[in-house]
Amino acid sequence: MTEHIMKLRNREPFFWANPNSSDAASAPGFTLNDMLDAEARLARFAPLLAQLFDEAAELFGIIESRLLDVPRLAEQLLPGAKILLKADHDLPVAGSVKARGGIYNVLCFAESLCLKHGLLQPGDNYRKMASPDIRKLFAKYTVSVGSTGNLGLSIGTIASALGFRARVHMSADAREWKKKLLRSRGVEVLEYEGDYSSAVEQGRKEAQADPYAYFVDDENSPELFLGYSSAAFRLRDQLRLRGIVPNAQHPLFVYLPCGVGGAPGGICFGLKTLFGPGVRCFFAEPVESPCMTLGLISGKHDAVSVYDIGLTNRTSADGLAVGRPSAFVGKIIQNMVDGCFTVKDESLDLFRKIARETENLKIESSAAAGFAGPGLVLNSDFCRTHQLDPENIVHILWTTGGRYLPE
Repeated sequence: MTEHIMKLRNREPFFWANPNSSDAASAPGFTLNDMLDAEARLARFAPLLAQLFDEAAELFGIIESRLLDVPRLAEQLLPGAKILLKADHDLPVAGSVKARGGIYNVLCFAESLCLKHGLLQPGDNYRKMASPDIRKLFAKYTVSVGSTGNLGLSIGTIASALGFRARVHMSADAREWKKKLLRSRGVEVLEYEGDYSSAVEQGRKEAQADPYAYFVDDENSPELFLGYSSAAFRLRDQLRLRGIVPNAQHPLFVYLPCGVGGAPGGICFGLKTLFGPGVRCFFAEPVESPCMTLGLISGKHDAVSVYDIGLTNRTSADGLAVGRPSAFVGKIIQNMVDGCFTVKDESLDLFRKIARETENLKIESSAAAGFAGPGLVLNSDFCRTHQLDPENIVHILWTTGGRYLPE
């Protein structure tokens, strides 16, 4: 462990294989039935989302991204490898992976309010939530969140569209264009000098003092986690259309950018639940902000931060600029995630440039974090240790933000 901590301290890009990962790992408190419940709820809301957002109407209210062939990018990253790209950077409505968990979380709150007040009955068409009576109810409540940017865009956009008052507490590293986009969508943006954790804490305190406030807690939300997990069903269907059925000897290697851990954690749980030993999940973090890697290696989760080992938590990957991981997520996935790796900002900027030049992909720096994964993992002892043939692996780069990135 000391050797790995030293590499983190020295800002040395490296791959760490999780010695505690297990094919038989289960998620404490969550099951396949929870995922199925989340998917059913998203289906119930699809007509409403199609009505509220033109972008969602194109997919009949199901907010989903494409699974892309990226042969020119693959040739640059790892010649000869089978590499696909899950384009969550282009998710409708919010433009990032946060559309999955963030929108789902607010929909859960909206549904619970309607049921509590007798405004919704089983079997109702959820377009009913756009009615004046329900919007009048929603207008009494404030939905808030702490964010470096993308989760705020997701929560703020859906909350405002439903008729809630929306407040986003943003850390100093949030991009100015994200603040402007939120304000243009009717969202109140509050800015703080501190980092991500400071913004979350301020938002949480404010909400606790208001009985009509609902705080989306990125560090501790089961609803966010399950919203992200629904991605596994969609990916499974996309793979089937390509004739890809993952199994232990022909696995998926999935590379997920990681900030506080909610999105990659939920996706990892979903994929592991559906594919078992047929999928291997790896988390990617900047060398200055490897909070989940540090939490997992040390076993301390949120009891340790990157500042404790002398790192700055300053990175061009603003969505990954998190100093302390979610213990809620870390404890769930500590026996699921197969490894973590760190990447320098210079590499993120280069990967982003290559993605644009080779495949015309417009992604944020944070969305490129996973691109280092195939090379790092295959150049390690991971395949030999697990008796895997690199020729049988399908690599999936999971991009996370970029749809609304200004030119």
